[in-house]
Amino acid sequence: MMMGGKFSIVGALSALAIAGALSFSAATVARAASEVKVIVNNVVITSGDIAKRTAFLRLQHQSGGAAEAKKQLIDEVLKRGEIARVQQSVSTQEVDAAYARFAAGNKLSTEQLGKILEQAGVGVEHFKQYIAVQMSWPRLVNFRYGSANRLSGGDLVKRMMEAGGDKPVTTEYFLQQVIFVIPESKRGAITGKRQAEANASRSKFPGCDSSKAFAANYRDVSIRSLGRVLAQQLPEEWKPLVEKAGDGMTTGTRVTEKGVEYLAICKKRQVNDDTAAEIVFRAEDLGKKTGSEDPNSAKYLEELRAKAQIINK
Repeated sequence: MMMGGKFSIVGALSALAIAGALSFSAATVARAASEVKVIVNNVVITSGDIAKRTAFLRLQHQSGGAAEAKKQLIDEVLKRGEIARVQQSVSTQEVDAAYARFAAGNKLSTEQLGKILEQAGVGVEHFKQYIAVQMSWPRLVNFRYGSANRLSGGDLVKRMMEAGGDKPVTTEYFLQQVIFVIPESKRGAITGKRQAEANASRSKFPGCDSSKAFAANYRDVSIRSLGRVLAQQLPEEWKPLVEKAGDGMTTGTRVTEKGVEYLAICKKRQVNDDTAAEIVFRAEDLGKKTGSEDPNSAKYLEELRAKAQIINK
């Protein structure tokens, strides 16, 4: 489980200007289909790619046109390469689930959303690639800089004094991850069966102390201890499921890149120690700024740009 920043697809498309989307023609993209415009670390960006991103910017009501589109695509190629290198990518299933949530949030089926994106000149695949980067990049930034984001002792005391001298209270969880493993080669064939097995097993889960013996009763089930996790550290995809589960209970299941998973709540309590206070303050700070304003994100991307080979055609 990776801890990362939030990604709001609704924000990405600004609630999706559907009427406006239908007024744009995909023919605009088709006319500029495949001329090479930029090569970034041997990855080609074509005029067609730029046209799709320009159409996407229109859906977001963003200015900048082709120049901004080109800049964004260069940055995304750099991010994708680093995400792949460090192996911090979200799964295809997570991207598909995010896409489906966005469609539902706009009272559309995924098929209807797909038609709108195609007619707007964006395309489903372009949008999903955008989602994948937006979801994966905060995880990567957190993976690299997580320990470097600590507040100094003086800053921590200052923040507590500003809060009236009291340390903020948060919820502390001790979690185990239960994974009904699905080999990639069998994902399409047995996912439904494995999900049914995982769901049925939840009512039989004996508690964290006996979880390894419990797993031995099932085929290809892995138990991983996640240790202490504070509420602010819960990944967005798991947070509502954990909060809904009671102490000593299990969450609902999710299909992930590993298989079908659920979390066991070994212990839950309210805490207000120094570590908890720091994490609460950091979460408050991150909530005040967007991902693009994260100084670590900007610093990381600048490093990638400095090392990159970028050839404009």
